[in-house]
Amino acid sequence: MSCKASLVIALLAAAACPVVHAEEGRPDPRAEIARKIQGVKAEDLRPSPIAGIYELARGADVAYVSSDGRYIIAGDLYDLDKDANLTEVRRRSVRLGLLGGVPESQMLIFGPKDARYTITVFTDIDCGYCRKLHSEIAEYNRLGIRVRYLFYPRSGPGTSSWAKAEGVWCSPNRNEALTRAKRGENVESTRCGSTPVAEHYALGREFGVRGTPAIVLADGELLPGYVPPALLAQRLREPRR
Repeated sequence: MSCKASLVIALLAAAACPVVHAEEGRPDPRAEIARKIQGVKAEDLRPSPIAGIYELARGADVAYVSSDGRYIIAGDLYDLDKDANLTEVRRRSVRLGLLGGVPESQMLIFGPKDARYTITVFTDIDCGYCRKLHSEIAEYNRLGIRVRYLFYPRSGPGTSSWAKAEGVWCSPNRNEALTRAKRGENVESTRCGSTPVAEHYALGREFGVRGTPAIVLADGELLPGYVPPALLAQRLREPRR
């Protein structure tokens, strides 16, 4: 089940509760909404651009709830005057906030720090298109694109892909080990205690990653799937919206 589906189901379940209408002098409507939705706090809700509608974000999944808790809107909100997808703007902001909590010391990075562009890629060592992307890493770098990797073993914890990711992290030369692993070579390494694989994986789920590679641009946009170096460079050169 997708994260958005889970969020909507939770909201629907909450909507089955008796409605308490907020009146003047009564508590903030957000408190009434939060009281009905398990795991949600009043501060998780914020006013949307539409009067009487509140926004609720769970990771990068966004839904909208009426101030009386009766109605749920699952979908993107557009401002036609500005030709803007306001929900996508919010999703990008959330992603950047989450990504900002990951220090680069907890990533695998290919390319110079002063590169013109930086992308962050959720990768799975056993994913065919992830391997294709990595096989062209030199071309991405040549085009001014610095690549920061986060692990996202699609098969989940306790699987071969997960163990490979941890093995790469525990290797003396992580970048070299990742390259070898993506070529299908065995990477032998001893356990090194804690690794960031679980944190990367949890972050990917919050981002709404459905498959790999998943490319996060500097403005928080999420591109699902492999994008060839030249095409990605062209996209990065285009004015951002």
